[in-house]
Amino acid sequence: MYEPHSHHRSKRGRTNLASCMVATVFLLLLAVAAVVVYFLLFKPKSPQIAVDSVQFPTFSISNGTVNFTFFQFVSVTNPNRDAFTHYDSSLQLAYSNSPVGFIFIPAGKIDGGHTQHMSAKFAVQSFPIPARPPAVPAGTTEAVGGEELGIGAPTMEIETKMKLVGRVRVLKIFTHRVESGVNCGVAIEVKTGSVLGLHC
Repeated sequence: MYEPHSHHRSKRGRTNLASCMVATVFLLLLAVAAVVVYFLLFKPKSPQIAVDSVQFPTFSISNGTVNFTFFQFVSVTNPNRDAFTHYDSSLQLAYSNSPVGFIFIPAGKIDGGHTQHMSAKFAVQSFPIPARPPAVPAGTTEAVGGEELGIGAPTMEIETKMKLVGRVRVLKIFTHRVESGVNCGVAIEVKTGSVLGLHC
């Protein structure tokens, strides 16, 4: 039996299949383009911390203990397009791998693409200096201790550990947690409290 419309239905089916394939390819290309744009332009990045200077306004050693006032000035750059809101951040000091000072950094916000200058100043309670300096890592020239204590060159090294934790909004909708930190070694002349070297 002859069916005059079967040829048209077959052709229409092939046309619908081709349209679906084209639509699928278009959606895949659109998804790939969205992923590329996200990773190139909107992927959350950790803030960049640069330690500009470290000072010890007061510094003294007596009876085998040291006490001082610590000051640090840093620049924090937000490389994201949206604001970076930081919280639960801190600055810690260590000597011979032992914590000697700690302070929380107040919460705040840095606009996208901007740099914010931050500073911290606090007094460190007296802590003892060991009779013998700890082992000096290979390649390190600074000695640890004090001349008046009879344990070598009149220098010591303090380590600073700054950590920023916060969140960045992407496209004003999604929120991502980001974290950044910087560790520095500060060589100090114990007679004057002068900073002899800073390496981060």
